[in-house]
Amino acid sequence: MKLDDIIVSRGIVEGYMEELLDYLQMDVAIGGGGPSGLTAGYYLAKAGLKVALFEKKLSMGGGMWGGGMMFNKIVVQEEGKRILDEMGIRCQEYQEGYYLADSIESASTICSKACQAGLKIFNLIEIEDVMIREKGVEGLVINWSPVEMAGLHVDPITLAARAVIDATGHPCEIVKVLENKMGAALETETGKIMGEKSMWADVAEEKIMDNISEVYPGLYVTGMAANAVHGSPRMGPIFGGMLLSGEKVAEILIEKLK
Repeated sequence: MKLDDIIVSRGIVEGYMEELLDYLQMDVAIGGGGPSGLTAGYYLAKAGLKVALFEKKLSMGGGMWGGGMMFNKIVVQEEGKRILDEMGIRCQEYQEGYYLADSIESASTICSKACQAGLKIFNLIEIEDVMIREKGVEGLVINWSPVEMAGLHVDPITLAARAVIDATGHPCEIVKVLENKMGAALETETGKIMGEKSMWADVAEEKIMDNISEVYPGLYVTGMAANAVHGSPRMGPIFGGMLLSGEKVAEILIEKLK
């Protein structure tokens, strides 16, 4: 078959634009393509909700790719192993209650399973603002990541969502935008972003499940963003809490939206 370069280009442009137009309105918009955001998207899509994830980098997986200090292994405790098993990710028991998994297999498989479940992923997208209405956060304001990186003055576009999840990790970027631009009082002990504390995996893994919450009407936090907003420690290269937090925020929104 003789290839036509214009047909190739037309397919890419038309295919992308059809999906972008379709997702100008959705049930749930997720910011951040790390393990918690992908897991949330996996369970939300499996439940039949229309959900899209926006990641500013080229690849998905967040910090999971690098394992611990670029040793491409991650640890998942007993509670989180159930999700690895559900997704078919192989792991082995290192010591009682501690399971080792390959970080590359884990990140790539979670991403693949989420897409196959129905999650739509848009990468290279920067979330530069939120759409605020009377009831609270009702969508995202997005632009291309290279626009932000190059410092170009290019206006963004807006997407509507019934709920927004901040899964942007340590920077809690979406909540930070809301706090900085609106001076919004958050549902935290101080009413503000409290900031993550130094590493203490045992406490961090316990606290993360308590920190999954609606911090402002329409805006939810999960993963390390939840610990950063609520002032809990970080946990390092143990990922059970990331997976379980994604599942929990999905369960909260499935009950609310369905």
